[in-house]
Amino acid sequence: MRRDVGNEKKRNQTMDKIKKGYKRTEIGALPDDWEVKKLGEFITIKGGIAFTSHYFSDKGPILITPGNFKLNGGLYFKQKNTKRYLGPYSSKMTFKSGDLLIVMTDLTPDCNLLGKPAFVETQEIVLHNQRIGKILVHDNVISTKYLYWLMLSPLYLNQIKDKATGSTVRHTSNSSVYSSIIPLPSLPEQKAITEVLSDADNLIQTFEKCIAKKCLIKQGAMQKLLTPKEDWEVKKLGEILKVKHGKSQKDIEDRNGQYPILGTGGLMGYANQFLYNRESVLIGRKGTIDKPRYMDIPFWTVDTLFYTEIFKYVSPKYLFYKFLQIDWYSYNEASGVPSLNAKTIENIEIPLPPLEQQTHIATILSDIDNEIEALEKKLAKYKQIKQGLMQNLLTGKLRLI
Repeated sequence: MRRDVGNEKKRNQTMDKIKKGYKRTEIGALPDDWEVKKLGEFITIKGGIAFTSHYFSDKGPILITPGNFKLNGGLYFKQKNTKRYLGPYSSKMTFKSGDLLIVMTDLTPDCNLLGKPAFVETQEIVLHNQRIGKILVHDNVISTKYLYWLMLSPLYLNQIKDKATGSTVRHTSNSSVYSSIIPLPSLPEQKAITEVLSDADNLIQTFEKCIAKKCLIKQGAMQKLLTPKEDWEVKKLGEILKVKHGKSQKDIEDRNGQYPILGTGGLMGYANQFLYNRESVLIGRKGTIDKPRYMDIPFWTVDTLFYTEIFKYVSPKYLFYKFLQIDWYSYNEASGVPSLNAKTIENIEIPLPPLEQQTHIATILSDIDNEIEALEKKLAKYKQIKQGLMQNLLTGKLRLI
């Protein structure tokens, strides 16, 4: 008992230690000169309406929904996730460029969009769906851009998540947003925080655009390099490889193992045994059947993932890039969960150049992949830095003024 009392005393002493110049608040330690306020003191949320579904179209004004929101903030409008509307509407049902929006209803339980913000940055007509809230800032003590970054932070989003309602699809309400407690520095410091986070975001977007450009270059290179030439042969895959089944990992799985266990979704664990230890191209047998994978280290695959034994006169890396071009769903043999059959795969015909050309093509495409991978690693690093900046700047641990 004495030991428990002593531990409790130590914990209380630790909790009482606040860095000089900071104070304890409901949302953690904050600088002395920052205020703690409820969002409802500064904003009003305007709701949208339910548009009649029989007017949905692939033309007309954009009908914005939660599906248009990015997880890390902002909007995107792609054909597959953007509805358009050809029915009647008024100007009161529209947004304008610069409006700040938030998601009031999540799409699915694991979607994680609830409460997240975005600015309207298009000149197109954008209609106000009932699942979206428009933020009207009516006090000059908070910057709309600062509010945007705050609404992307755990400080705010955890409060929204805790107060969400609904078991399948999660909802938030005006009152839940209004009652959210926020840290409020001075306007000059809000501006400084916003500028730093915006600069970090712009750097990330630059890398994302660069990666997208490299992917387009790779796509064009694949199209050009893998187009059959006169001296190429046409071979059935069964003439140049053998499709092999994976096995259950239950008896060989070891968290400290050195060999990866792979399924259709990627890495599943590790083992101290391997199923195959030569270069191979993997393709899903069941479930995800359109994501080929190249392996050049020993590995184990489970039963839902095929691997291939590739004959000596064929470049495994060339085959991998050729596999990327195959429309695997056209060979699907199931009405439910997508499935492929080993014999079906082995009967697929592909154009095959001489081995020297295969190696040359694979080298060019691998170099592009290496460039993309290097950029993606840098992108991941900068995203991590940005998250750290958000946490430190929005809690005052890092001061700019």
